[in-house]
Amino acid sequence: MDRTQTLGFILIITILFAWMWMTAPQPQKTTVQQNTKTENSQALEGLTVSKAQITPETSAHFTQNAIGKERSIIIETDNYKVEVSNHSGTFKSFVLKKFKTWGKKNHVQLINDTLGGDFDLRFMAKDGKEVSTKDLYFVFNRDVEKHYSLRGDEEKIVELSLQTETGKITKSLIFRNSKYTIDVNISIENPNTFISNYEYQLEWSNGLRYTELNSIDESKSTAAHTFTGGELVTVDAEAQGESKNINPSGKTNWVATHNKYFAVSIISKDNNTNGCYISGDHQAVKDFGSVEKYSIALKLPISSSISTISKNTLYVGPMDISELKKAEENLGEIVNLGWSWIRPLSEYIFIPLFNVLQFLSSNFGIVIIIFTIIIKVALFPLTRSSLKSMKKMKALQPILSELKEKYKSDPSQLNVQTMKVYREYGVNPAGGCLPLLLQMPILYGLYALFNNSIELRQSSFFWWINDLSVPDIIVSLPFRIPLLGLEQISGLALMMAIAMFVQQRMTIQDPQQKAMVYIMPPMMFLLFNFFPAGLNLYYLVYNLLSLGEQVYYTKLTKPIELQKVERKKKAPSFFEKLMQRAQEQSNKQRKNKN
Repeated sequence: MDRTQTLGFILIITILFAWMWMTAPQPQKTTVQQNTKTENSQALEGLTVSKAQITPETSAHFTQNAIGKERSIIIETDNYKVEVSNHSGTFKSFVLKKFKTWGKKNHVQLINDTLGGDFDLRFMAKDGKEVSTKDLYFVFNRDVEKHYSLRGDEEKIVELSLQTETGKITKSLIFRNSKYTIDVNISIENPNTFISNYEYQLEWSNGLRYTELNSIDESKSTAAHTFTGGELVTVDAEAQGESKNINPSGKTNWVATHNKYFAVSIISKDNNTNGCYISGDHQAVKDFGSVEKYSIALKLPISSSISTISKNTLYVGPMDISELKKAEENLGEIVNLGWSWIRPLSEYIFIPLFNVLQFLSSNFGIVIIIFTIIIKVALFPLTRSSLKSMKKMKALQPILSELKEKYKSDPSQLNVQTMKVYREYGVNPAGGCLPLLLQMPILYGLYALFNNSIELRQSSFFWWINDLSVPDIIVSLPFRIPLLGLEQISGLALMMAIAMFVQQRMTIQDPQQKAMVYIMPPMMFLLFNFFPAGLNLYYLVYNLLSLGEQVYYTKLTKPIELQKVERKKKAPSFFEKLMQRAQEQSNKQRKNKN
């Protein structure tokens, strides 16, 4: 590796640091308060009964609905187990049966049940008071059982109604087995008698419960989105203590919020909306953690004074692009796959390739290894050209050393003559950097994919690597190193740094660049130590393959015999013109001195 390659490599590492350091999860001890519950399925058994008090703020139109007995039913499908309550006509619990929390003891429960459930209606009453159905009691429109289990293509319709003196609100929930979507139809009779402003909101107000161990990391991936006016708009309160909200008007297809691996979205099926509302904040919690929580709502118009109906779909499920697209085609855009120009690489190449490779093995670690081999083979022509270029550079070192000695007092002439030698022997001094440059978008795309892919969540490889979506920890330090934030050691990152050290020992021959052997591997270790094990596994395997390739070319192939390349005369390049001008300027300065 010559000086140009070394400078290029330093530039690449600098850019990698700028890309990834700020998004790398910090290894803080963060426990999420919501995960201290008992087994969620136990909390769903049976009906519950409670009393509610009339608050002074209750609208006169709904005084009779502010007190009652709470009843709830259970709807169970292949994907979830949900509790529907007549108190606010909402979900008190939403358990995903195919996913578990970080401790792997309880199934994921996404509702902030300590706040009383979620998914309500909100509007301004005719008497000027704001009404949320969260504070009111619905009634089930027909006799219901305590528990329904859906199988095959079965569906279940649950209707709840809220009767006023002059009108009626009906919420119809249509559950279908094997889907993460629930159709939600809202019917309002005589709305002009008790609702003002010709509008109401269908709202999810308490975000989603966190499900992972590291709440700092989960907050980095938590946000809210809306697709309004044909554009995706993201709301993200990134800093602790920060609050954000938007209230756009116009046609809105959907609103959504998510934590790292799970999402909820309210989707308009009849495309009859006035806009949406999103608000959220980012707050600190105990044990140095943090939580972002967003409220989302569709603003729905009241188009008739006699009756109005809106048709919507609620998605509650994993941040899986294929499942999100089933609910709404462009809903998959809420999954973070990196910058916009990187996203197609992940969505249309990496993800389909991973899906195909999963037919070969159910172990995602093995899938990543096979994937790495495929990427290495695809880049083989470039790496081969790079290694040949490096070998030529090594063969040119005696000639270049002579030039350095001959023109040690004239740097500009040294550069001109050096470029002339490169041209005569057909050597590209930057050729060794090209594969590294091509690796950058691949590496960043995989970083975004592995850091947010629910397929990797709790996916084990072997031995100590029991979750490819988080750093693989082999040692926990009894203290935290200041500035670096280092208190745990990743085994894969350590092995990757060792492999890089060996590779650089073989590559770097210039004594002036020997320090790089001892600088770059520790830098890469500190960077990758906080990254997901899946990404580190990819980069470790890639480095090992590169090391083997390098050993073959440097040890087992014949030395390159330098031959001058015959070139047709052509106009000098811009760089050559620049060097010629520099040389002319240097000659003028020398004459003036004489």
